[in-house]
Amino acid sequence: MSKHKPAAAPKLLDLDLRPGQSIELLKELHILTREGKLNQDSRRKLKQVYHLFQFIDKLLKELPVSESGPTLADHGAGKSYLGFIIYDLFFKALGRGHIYGIETRAELVASSQALAQRLGFERMQFLNLSVAESAHSDALPAHIDVVTALHACDTATDDAIAFGLQKTAQYMVLVPCCQAELARVLNQHKALNLQRTPLAELWRHPLHTREMGSQLTNVLRCLYLEAQGYQVTVTELVGWEHSMKNELILAKYTGQKKRSSAERLQSLLEEFGLQELAQTRFKI
Repeated sequence: MSKHKPAAAPKLLDLDLRPGQSIELLKELHILTREGKLNQDSRRKLKQVYHLFQFIDKLLKELPVSESGPTLADHGAGKSYLGFIIYDLFFKALGRGHIYGIETRAELVASSQALAQRLGFERMQFLNLSVAESAHSDALPAHIDVVTALHACDTATDDAIAFGLQKTAQYMVLVPCCQAELARVLNQHKALNLQRTPLAELWRHPLHTREMGSQLTNVLRCLYLEAQGYQVTVTELVGWEHSMKNELILAKYTGQKKRSSAERLQSLLEEFGLQELAQTRFKI
């Protein structure tokens, strides 16, 4: 007969969960197993979402109190880990306010809506739309307080910014991912730019083109937001060991449009041979 006792199930406190966090929600999202366990991949995912929630929780609390409560649009929602946890930890106890999850994959929208109904999260709505389409949808209100886009791929982050500007968002919380559009434009004009400026050596090799395109895209986004009246902060989402897509852009609306940022944006577009984007992505 074995002397070894079966391992005890981990205590919930050992899982490093937030106070008030619904265990059932985490099981439904498959972050926790049915036995209440947390594997390493789920721990990493939860760490990212919790860390982002810290920023969003602070912003939500800074909003003026209203009878209807705050509104939040989560773009590229996927399985809506972020939206569900924000609702569970903030909106549920508040008793008012609304979260909109925007996602292009119909099956994920349907499963998220069904989960919200099972959990009684009545003020969550999921829309089968692209980020760009959502800006013109009657299903969303004219004003949204907080716009989030966690790992919105390529130009979806730019679409989220455009959405936030149209909806006069007080805050935007962006974690860009896979910025490929600008790299493609850099690549198209590479030969000409190599003749024009030694700076083009920064993106002569394909790997550098991708990295330079990613870095430059986010710099331009920050200048654009400042030119549109936002105060911008750039920081890490979590440690690099948890995610390589780690840049967090926080934008707070002040109404003070920075002329110097608009001028620097234009100068950078000209310096890197990206003037065509001044009429599309970064139109002032």
